[in-house]
Amino acid sequence: MADDTADDDRRRERAVPSSRLGRLAGFGKLAGGVAGGVVSEGARRLAAGERPQLNQLLLTPGNAKRLSDQLAHMRGAAMKLGQMISMDTGDVLPPELTAILARLRDQADFMPPRQLDGVLAQEWGKDWRRNFRRFEPRPIAAASIGQVHRAMTKDGRLLAIKVQYPGVARSIDSDVDNVASLLRLTGLLPKGLDLEPVLAAAKDQLREEADYLRETEMMERYAALLAGDDRYLVPTPDRELTTRRVLAMTFEESSPIETLSDLAPPQRDELFAHLIELVGRELFEFRLMQTDPNFANYRVKRETGQLVLLDFGAAREVSRDLSARYRALLTAGLNEDREGVLAAAMAAGFIHDKAVARHPDAIRRAVDIVVTQIAKEERLDFGDRSFVPQIREEAMPIAQDKESWHIPPPETLFVQRKVSGTALLGARVAAKVDVRGIVREILDRTAA
Repeated sequence: MADDTADDDRRRERAVPSSRLGRLAGFGKLAGGVAGGVVSEGARRLAAGERPQLNQLLLTPGNAKRLSDQLAHMRGAAMKLGQMISMDTGDVLPPELTAILARLRDQADFMPPRQLDGVLAQEWGKDWRRNFRRFEPRPIAAASIGQVHRAMTKDGRLLAIKVQYPGVARSIDSDVDNVASLLRLTGLLPKGLDLEPVLAAAKDQLREEADYLRETEMMERYAALLAGDDRYLVPTPDRELTTRRVLAMTFEESSPIETLSDLAPPQRDELFAHLIELVGRELFEFRLMQTDPNFANYRVKRETGQLVLLDFGAAREVSRDLSARYRALLTAGLNEDREGVLAAAMAAGFIHDKAVARHPDAIRRAVDIVVTQIAKEERLDFGDRSFVPQIREEAMPIAQDKESWHIPPPETLFVQRKVSGTALLGARVAAKVDVRGIVREILDRTAA
């Protein structure tokens, strides 16, 4: 068993390509592998008498695996965008692509010790080990922008040390542009669809996430906002050891958030209700939201029943205007005002007036399905997704009509990513929560 683990560690221990040329070569390798997969799959299908479309050849399981493997190796903005795409329940993306991209929500490859030592020597000096009684070389977590190590200081404090991969900060623009080019290559995006505002916003957010000094400030802001609320625990940063590329904080012993499903239903539902309430407070009370819903950013401290909140790099302020639009949307939903929901969804940028003009009946039926779910008096069962096929059936004609496509404003996308990701987590742990009651209480309490 130990040998198997060691072998797995060696397989996942891969140096991060840190130069622009090296990362460009990585995209070239990916594009070449995808193209080769298209040729071989096309030949196989033609031999079988089929006439496949190009997007069918591009979105094969083999090509999806090439995509996820290479993005996991490159890390940085390339992998981060892959994670964003993968925050899907299987209701929109092709199931083969969803299943394999979901691997990007798990741990990435990690740096070999020599590369790790080089980063820490640049940030802390060559004698950096003198700061610690113990520094564990194998990371306890590895994600898109950095990996986390456990360490003990000379004075006995247990810390989590997040170390940024070399080269990821300066490669953000080129990585985002290259991933966008791969998306365009699939042919799934309409030629006239303007991606530039979203790409620009993605670059801005990724630059913020790569600045660990900014993340430290956000962590401290969250701790202040939640001070006195024992339901949540925010680690305390170590300012002396933190730099722009290394973030040191208290290590909080805890379990993955997915283990909520192992708890008795009352405890599971209560803890997830706290997470739902936090999202509402972020949107309407704090107007400051941690917009990355990656499951690894939430953990559970079993002994105290607290939710441990991690990774504040994607924290961003929510404008008063967007907060007001969400308030209108939720208020209409709670009042079962279907036309009000549609109007609020259009105002927030979820639905374009062109789509309503071209598919008015389908959109109103989809709205009716959603409002009917909201109107149920019993607790919302996140694990029951029986209504999703109904929505998908109504949305299919709209999705196939590329003239109806549009991209919501970037701020809306970031906030909705958090809302949708939280719902996805609820489905994963099969939580049942009085969402109506929580939302009503927050809306009433934060009303102007």
